[in-house]
Amino acid sequence: MNLEDIVEDFNLLDDWEDRYRYLIELGRTLEPLEEAAHNDRNKVLGCVSQVWLVTAVEARAGEPVLSFRGDSDAHIVRGLVALVLAMYSGKRASEILATDAQPLFKELGLSAHLTPQRSNGVRSMVERIKSDARRAAETATV
Repeated sequence: MNLEDIVEDFNLLDDWEDRYRYLIELGRTLEPLEEAAHNDRNKVLGCVSQVWLVTAVEARAGEPVLSFRGDSDAHIVRGLVALVLAMYSGKRASEILATDAQPLFKELGLSAHLTPQRSNGVRSMVERIKSDARRAAETATV
């Protein structure tokens, strides 16, 4: 699902219980990770729930494009993973590095409705994605 559709659907929901249910549904749309991908190398540090991100890098027109797959052991967090992946997956490294997730999370009201632990987990996911993008950009220019 693309980010614009997610934002549009989210904004149609007034009740936070419905928004949480929608996040859970988003998480169910994630392609399952194979069991072998649930390893320490893919684990995102700084998340209370377990979160795994798998990064694939492909060169397009001389610039790395990163695609991500993810999973979590918690339903709402899995939905947050889906939201973050919709924001960053399939983008050029330079776009990823230039995209700040905070305005979107504020616009959707998530900043105010997530526990501090979940907010820290989202920041950890975004930082991991940006770290992978930095590494891919540096490797491409070497």
